[in-house]
Amino acid sequence: MTEEELKLRLKRMALRVVHLVDSVPRSTSADVIGKQLIRSATSVGANYYFACKGRSRADFLSKLGIVEEEADETRFWIELLGESRIVREDRLAALLWEAREITAIVAASRITLKKHL
Repeated sequence: MTEEELKLRLKRMALRVVHLVDSVPRSTSADVIGKQLIRSATSVGANYYFACKGRSRADFLSKLGIVEEEADETRFWIELLGESRIVREDRLAALLWEAREITAIVAASRITLKKHL
C-alpha cells in the first residue's frame, strides 16, 4: 500500500466514524463516547499526514507510534459503543475490522522501520 493509498484509507475511516456518530441517538453517554471516537479516528489520519512530513526516519517512527496508539484507541471506542448497546454491534463490525486492520498495518510498518534504523 502506498503512502497516498493509506492516507485515503485513513480519511475514509474518519469520515465513516463522523457519519456513524452523527447518526447515533443523543444521550450523555453516546455524546461522550462519540466525541472521543471522532477525536481518535480523525487523529489517526492527521498524525499519519504529520508522520509523512517527518524530518528523519526516527521522527517518522516516533510519529507512527502515535498513529498506532490512536488507531488502537479508535478500536476501543468502537467496541465500547457496541458493548454499551448504544449502537448494534453488527452495525459496527466493518468499522471495527477496519480499525484493527489499520492498527496492524501501522504496527507492522513500525517493526519494519525499526529493523532498518
